[in-house]
Amino acid sequence: MKKTTNIQLEGYEMLEKKVKKSGNSGRVYVPIEWVGKKVKIVLLEK
Repeated sequence: MKKTTNIQLEGYEMLEKKVKKSGNSGRVYVPIEWVGKKVKIVLLEK
């Protein structure tokens, strides 16, 4: 079983959303203003 990891990030905005099924993978929609920007995704639950 994987242990949790403490991650500290500095950024400008944060969203909390559920990943939705998309074909044989998952998808998270973000605001159009974020297109082309660098983002990080963190898994919050197992």
